[in-house]
Amino acid sequence: MLPFMLFAFVASITPGPTNILVLSNSARYGLKAALPIIFGACAGAAGLVLLVGSGFGQSLVHLPKVQTAMQWIGVAWLSYLAWQIFSAPAQAIEVDATEKPLGLIGAASLQLINPKTWMMALAVVSVFAGNGEERQSQVVALSLVFFLISLPCLGTWALMGIGSARVFRSAKAMQRFNRGMALLLWVATWLSVVI
Repeated sequence: MLPFMLFAFVASITPGPTNILVLSNSARYGLKAALPIIFGACAGAAGLVLLVGSGFGQSLVHLPKVQTAMQWIGVAWLSYLAWQIFSAPAQAIEVDATEKPLGLIGAASLQLINPKTWMMALAVVSVFAGNGEERQSQVVALSLVFFLISLPCLGTWALMGIGSARVFRSAKAMQRFNRGMALLLWVATWLSVVI
């Protein structure tokens, strides 16, 4: 279990589309608004491990065109989100009442199209789940442990976002921050396809 815990930590803490969205949302809306995103993203990723471990991952292996289509839909959606962040007008960090952060369901759903999450779930199941009678209980345990490890990892990204909000008080500085986050999101998304 220790090697898996280390893997889950590295997979959760390293920059990726979800981490960057948590950072960006916490900078704009605060920690309280970022919590549903964190819980949704962690639950979505853990659910994906469970789904892949229950046999859905094997179906994808036999349907490479579906796998490719899912990957490109995810890349297109995340690229669109990056563009939305990049092209947002310059404004200070005062939350507009009409704007809403991603939310729990949105963050959980995002995991279904996040190429990094799919690769992680396939790796977890193929490397750490056994093949014996206990396979399903191992998959459930791996899913739960992944959820528990990813919570503080994404929480760390949210705290970094709050810290960055203190630095970027002017509208121009916030626009530069958003554009930097958008470029990171775009690069993280496309690196998952290229590598």
